[in-house]
Amino acid sequence: MNFIRNPVNWAFAMLSMLMVPYGWSQKNSTESGYKELFNGKDLSGWYTYQRQPEPTSKVVGLKMEDGKYVEPIGLNKDPLGVFTVVELDGGKVIRISGEVFGILVTEEEFEDYHLTLEFKYGEKRYPPRENAKRDSGILYHSFGKEAARGGVWMSSVECQIQEGDTGDLWCVQATTAKVNVETDGDGKFKYNPSGPLQEFDWRGSRYCQRSFDYEKPYGEWNTLDIYAFGDESIHVVNGIKNMHLKDIRYYEADKSTPLTKGKIQLQSEGAEIFYRNIRIGPISKMPNL
Repeated sequence: MNFIRNPVNWAFAMLSMLMVPYGWSQKNSTESGYKELFNGKDLSGWYTYQRQPEPTSKVVGLKMEDGKYVEPIGLNKDPLGVFTVVELDGGKVIRISGEVFGILVTEEEFEDYHLTLEFKYGEKRYPPRENAKRDSGILYHSFGKEAARGGVWMSSVECQIQEGDTGDLWCVQATTAKVNVETDGDGKFKYNPSGPLQEFDWRGSRYCQRSFDYEKPYGEWNTLDIYAFGDESIHVVNGIKNMHLKDIRYYEADKSTPLTKGKIQLQSEGAEIFYRNIRIGPISKMPNL
């Protein structure tokens, strides 16, 4: 099931906008055309890719030179249990340990959709980010091969999930987007719907800060929604919009093309994090948020 320009799915879209509040039941999500990306049992419908581990991790049989790993763990191999399903807070959730930089990727690609999920930071942190903010991210409109950026990520647009920074934009390898911005005292760009449009791309200024931090205190579950329609997307944290991308594009052989679809990646990036209630459904227009 995907949502690539399917007129039948559009019929469900208005229902989804009217009927789907935060925390809806699985029954309601199914009836309104939404699909559970996490079945509550295992990682069916997803695949994994992991780059080379840090020297502090022990992976038998993986090539090392001068005390460092020099080859990736690769596709659908998980010797350290980076991506698992565990019991937490009364139900099954996806646990991403963070020990190795890696991605959990949908087998399907999607277009014109509302993606919603809940996340909660864990306790563990690993090199090279053992002293940094807990970090993960949703990389959407993902395309091409794994390891296009940083030896692990696919080309995509990222909705950052990081302590205090959830909703930030990162353009990940061969992608660009425009955002209405203001600049803070340090000259950094920050989303402001009343500001001028600024282009961000993977070759230079590829990062834009969300408008405000709407995360809940550490230890609580947060809700994240991503609305993607045409060449635009919106990031919503705990019910409040804090980022709006326009004119999302990708480059291939120096030619830019609107980027409107792709797979979804969940990042493992040095910190333990949990995900649950991951659902996606079609929309026929961008909501007025």
